[in-house]
Amino acid sequence: MAVNMAASERSKREDEIVEKLVSINRVSKVVKGGRRMGFAALVVVGDSRGRVGFGTGKAREVPSAIRKATDKARGQMIKVPLREGRTLHHDITGIFGAGRVHMRAAPPGTGIIAGGPMRAVFEALGIQDVVSKSIGSANPNNMVRATFQALERMVSPRDIAAKRSKKVSDIIARRAQGRQETETKTESKSESKAESEAQEKKASSKEQTKEKKASAENAKEQEPTSKKSTTEKSKAE
Repeated sequence: MAVNMAASERSKREDEIVEKLVSINRVSKVVKGGRRMGFAALVVVGDSRGRVGFGTGKAREVPSAIRKATDKARGQMIKVPLREGRTLHHDITGIFGAGRVHMRAAPPGTGIIAGGPMRAVFEALGIQDVVSKSIGSANPNNMVRATFQALERMVSPRDIAAKRSKKVSDIIARRAQGRQETETKTESKSESKAESEAQEKKASSKEQTKEKKASAENAKEQEPTSKKSTTEKSKAE
């Protein structure tokens, strides 16, 4: 009975797994008789609740290549801790070969801001709010592997509290304090910038008024000289 229940739960989990086809490439193998054509598939799978994996497969036909990649991805899924089940716990950067990706946690309502391969990983993982950017190679394999390299290093406050023998509330309080400090810094920067802009506007207005006064004085000085010249001309006539 217990075995049947475990098997049914396993089948339910397998049914809930989401499969995302990232890319299909046409490849060739040089043999004695010529070239043997085939296909290479890259697939990402996940349960939309914090577990995700990827795999690659090669075959002579597309369906068999996708099946191989899916089986490989299901066999090497990883568990990623998520904040509130919707976003990352902290900002992180992943590097693999020439691929470099940067991911940041986002507030509710942001959505998934990411490119094609990274979007597939986030959707399979179950992330709802994230901001990401691919800085390096645009190769889907490098982007997916760099994303997984970053997700494998994701740490939750519970893990940090266990390592430091502290309470989770202490870690979260420090994170909130750091967020408030950054917000105050940004506000002070914006205020100082607004003050500097206002000072610059005042200085420019003062310079403009000075220029207007100088031009008016020059015009007044030129008026009597023009009158003198006209009177001299009339006398000469």
